[in-house]
Amino acid sequence: MKRPLDDVRVVECGIYHAGPGGTAILGDLGAEVIKIEQPVVGDPSRENRPIGDLRLDLFPGKGSLFCEGANRNKKSVTVDLETSEGQKIVHRLVAKADVFLTNMRPQAVEEMNISYSALRQVNPALIYAKVSGFGPNGPDKDLGAFDYQGQARSGFMYAQGEPDMPPLVCQFGVIDQVTSILASHQIITALYMRERTGIGQEVNVSLLGSAMSILYLNILFKYMVNQEVPRHDRIRSFPLRNYYKCKDNRWLMMTLNPPMRHWPQLCKAIEKPELENDPRFNTENKLHQNTEGLVKILDAVFINRPCEEWTNIFRDHDLFCCGINKLEDLADDPQVLANNYLVDFDHPSLGKIKIPGYFGHFSECTAGTVKAAPDLGEDTQEILETIGGYSKDEIHHFEKEGII
Repeated sequence: MKRPLDDVRVVECGIYHAGPGGTAILGDLGAEVIKIEQPVVGDPSRENRPIGDLRLDLFPGKGSLFCEGANRNKKSVTVDLETSEGQKIVHRLVAKADVFLTNMRPQAVEEMNISYSALRQVNPALIYAKVSGFGPNGPDKDLGAFDYQGQARSGFMYAQGEPDMPPLVCQFGVIDQVTSILASHQIITALYMRERTGIGQEVNVSLLGSAMSILYLNILFKYMVNQEVPRHDRIRSFPLRNYYKCKDNRWLMMTLNPPMRHWPQLCKAIEKPELENDPRFNTENKLHQNTEGLVKILDAVFINRPCEEWTNIFRDHDLFCCGINKLEDLADDPQVLANNYLVDFDHPSLGKIKIPGYFGHFSECTAGTVKAAPDLGEDTQEILETIGGYSKDEIHHFEKEGII
């Protein structure tokens, strides 16, 4: 079946995940993605260094697991961008591309001759995507950053946990991934505009801006009405928008809104009909005023049955709830599987595994991972011949000189 971006070609000079993850999404959508890497060493994400206690070297000789997520669907071409001949090779590839993406810092981009001003000379219709730590303007526009800096500077670390906790970091790559999603969004939007107007352009996405986009409603509350959205305190937070431990040690999350419309049904569902007209809880204000007391009552109720039984009961009463999954639970979640949010994949090194599926659905085309991350430089000769137009002798010369 056709893919939405089947006719789009992308050249990427990116490292790690924020940015390269966006071109991987374009690859999910059918784009041809050519990843330019430094000969011998490649993208630093290929290294198998641990991240904290997390091991990445689970299949030797293929690069790290971190590399897999950012470089699925791509072709790897090794070119030394520190040489003028290497820069000319990339310029020749960009001349036949629709999109170029980099998340290199400005000084490196200039030194490698892959700035927007340089590449638009060889391809005026190019969509040039730049991913940065803190945005294209301002005093910190040239600073580098990783996922944690996006979490930290945006306020994201204070949007998790309970009130008395220190700021919490979310493991891992959450801001990298949302930045990648928004990079793909910017690119596709610019491609659409080019289709309508013929105009190429530069688009920018940053870790800071992407992290703040996650917090859109929180930030809106703060700056529109000067009200902080409080961190969730399970014991003191509204009982009908809260989570509870069940008999099988799983947790259930429910959200009943507007509360008084659902309160009678909840009382029936938990077999506590006497609570419906209890003077402590018979108005929304009283539910708020007596939060701690009701949370304790509900704690004592939910602990008596397993989570799945409760979710079935809530479904019968048309009340919104679900179990709280651990990652290992996703493979057994029928809703996850029915929507292909987790799919089977035949990996060349790992064999049959499950991987995240594409997050949306199309009625007339398809999307998703079709190829594992490439070995370093495995597509160099093919791309230089078919797209670059170089002869075998020229490619041999590049190899001999260490340019590719």
